[in-house]
Amino acid sequence: MSSPDPQVRAARNRSTSSTGTGRGPVVAVTGAASGIGALLTGRLVASDEIKQVIAIDERRGDESGAQWHILDVRDPAIADKLRGADVVVHLALDLDLETDAAARTAYNVRGTQTVLTAAAAAGVHRVVLCTSAMVYGALPDNDIPLSEDAELRATAEATGVGDLLEIERLARRAPRAHPGLNITVVRPAVLVGGTDTALTRYFESPRLLVVAGSRPAWQFCHVEDLVSALEYAALGKVDGEFAVGCDGWLEQEEVEELSGIRRMELPSAVALGAATRLHRIGLTPSPAGDLAYTMHPWVVSVGRLHDAGWRPQWTNEEVLAALLEEVAGRHTVAGRRLGRKDATAAGAAGATVALLGTAALVRRARRRRGL
Repeated sequence: MSSPDPQVRAARNRSTSSTGTGRGPVVAVTGAASGIGALLTGRLVASDEIKQVIAIDERRGDESGAQWHILDVRDPAIADKLRGADVVVHLALDLDLETDAAARTAYNVRGTQTVLTAAAAAGVHRVVLCTSAMVYGALPDNDIPLSEDAELRATAEATGVGDLLEIERLARRAPRAHPGLNITVVRPAVLVGGTDTALTRYFESPRLLVVAGSRPAWQFCHVEDLVSALEYAALGKVDGEFAVGCDGWLEQEEVEELSGIRRMELPSAVALGAATRLHRIGLTPSPAGDLAYTMHPWVVSVGRLHDAGWRPQWTNEEVLAALLEEVAGRHTVAGRRLGRKDATAAGAAGATVALLGTAALVRRARRRRGL
């Protein structure tokens, strides 16, 4: 299935969220030079509902219609740059699989703390934070779909989720620490569109790893829909904590049929053991905790956005098709990218994952028996 033209999508989204007052809020965007931040900055600059856009990043981006400030979001001087802003959308996060975990946490948590404090000091009324629906946790007893008010049951075992949970805690504490500061938290489903995560790499594998006895359910969110939802949040059309993603979900069998990628099914102990061992010895960037998000459901309701009049412009089927097109030619096994030289061995590498896990279990059993 071919994905619709991105420019058509952007025009559609813009037409559904812009009514043209020209007297709206001044919105500051952190992380504005690249990725989601750059997309949102461009969208806000083009919107008749936004008075002015302040763009903040460590380098200048391409959007000439914004007022740029070049600095690290952990710099307390950011408070001066936020003066006059009504809303801050904080998107300066590092969730790169290859980033050192301690450095990533230091940047994400300290940056969010600084932005929240600076926003309060500058008289900003609202801060919009973007985490992930992963904070709900991927658990076998999850409802499908989860309510947006569901308890956050994730642990810090998956890539970046510990940082996101700490950002969620900061969001809850901020109104008490800074009375008058409103916090909106946006939680996207599996994000697709120029993203590189353990979950998008799952679809770069020669076989889709399925853990025996698990019941995966896939809900995607295209970055264009996330940007549209962030604009809604910036304009105050929706607030509080809410999820964003496609309507409904896909079962694992549907994903396999649509993608044409066959499964490789492994017992839970083997799959988790292999993932743990490969990560511990530095062969893969993904910890074993990432595997839970391909095993158990974490589909979320998007009711609050629907109540605000928002609708996703992408379906799960369309986003999956776009993802497959984006990752075509890439080869990943157990979260590790393979070069062209190694790509022909990808099938054997998949078997190696199982063998490493089995070997680890055998050695552990022998140690217990004193052999």
